[in-house]
Amino acid sequence: MQSIKFLLEANFYLSVIVLIVGGLLSITESYSIFEFNEDLYGALDNNLRIMMLYLAMTEIVIFAYCFFRKKFQVMAAVGFFLVLMVGSMEFYGEVNAVEIDPGFSLFFLYTGISHILFGVMVHMEKNSPHQYDDEPRKLSK
Repeated sequence: MQSIKFLLEANFYLSVIVLIVGGLLSITESYSIFEFNEDLYGALDNNLRIMMLYLAMTEIVIFAYCFFRKKFQVMAAVGFFLVLMVGSMEFYGEVNAVEIDPGFSLFFLYTGISHILFGVMVHMEKNSPHQYDDEPRKLSK
């Protein structure tokens, strides 16, 4: 069980880094992990870039809040909204008649599921009935 907890925690911190770095790099032309083709997007290109920048800044603020308040179970809700972004990006592409880089779907799915799993794990740990046991449980006969 400890190894699963470690893997979920390490994966969560990696997904936070991926989300922040991916969002911040989206504003650059040459280092972005997403394809922002000027010919394809036109003026809408900057809308996606700014959205990714805001998403990175929001993640920093939420992470800082959770870190200092020790309330990481909030990350399950954050993950839920990140997964919803997959559909939001598809809707954005349909409404604006543009093709969206398929990397966005994988990006939001990975970061969202990582946040959900970590948030659920922290919630389960905090609500565990054995959390405050100082002595090992004794089996009755």
